[in-house]
Amino acid sequence: MVSVNEQPTVDPASEPHGHGLRLCRWDAESDADAAAWLRGLADPEFLRWNTPFKVVKDLDTARDSLRALAARAANDECVPFRVTDADTGATLGHMGLNTIERVMRVARVGYWVLPEARGQGVATRALALASRWAFTELGLYRLELGHALGHDASCRVAERCGYPYEGTLRGAMPEAGRLDAFRDVHLHARIATDPEPAVE
Repeated sequence: MVSVNEQPTVDPASEPHGHGLRLCRWDAESDADAAAWLRGLADPEFLRWNTPFKVVKDLDTARDSLRALAARAANDECVPFRVTDADTGATLGHMGLNTIERVMRVARVGYWVLPEARGQGVATRALALASRWAFTELGLYRLELGHALGHDASCRVAERCGYPYEGTLRGAMPEAGRLDAFRDVHLHARIATDPEPAVE
C-alpha cells in the first residue's frame, strides 16, 4: 500500500504487455509514431466523440502534440501509451492515464483505436493492461472513464474491463467539432479493490 506522502518508483521504460499487446511510449521524433498519431486524431470516428482543443492536421502538428504530451508525462500529469501488436510491433491505437492526481490516487483513462484495428477487442485488452499497471505500478486507487452520451462502444469496453456506470455528468464534454456547446458524459469507474475482470 502506498501512503499519501510516498510516490511509487516507476521505471519510465516499463512496457505493460499481455493479451497479445504491448503498451509502449510514443516517440515524437519517430516518423511512424507521428503518422499514427495524426491518423488517430484526424479519424472521423475519433472526432465524432472527441473535440481536441488543438487540432492535429499534419505531421508537424502531430509532432508538436506528441512533444506536449511527453512534457506532461515528464511532469507526472499523465502516462501515454502507444498500443502495439505484441508480435509485429504495429501501432493499433492509444491508451492514456490522464489527469493523474497523486494525493487522491486517481486518474482518468482515455483511448482510441486506429480504423484497421477496430473490432478486435484492442481497446478492451489495452484498458485491462493499463488498469492493472496503474493499480500495481503507479499505486493509484481509482480510475475514471468518461465518454460522450451515446458512445455505446465505449460503454461496452468500460463494462468488460470492470468499470461500472456511476452516473451522467451534465454538459461535461464539448460537442463534436465545437468548443462553445457541451454534451453529457457517462461516468464509469474502477477502484483497486474491485475484482479483476476476465478479459480474453
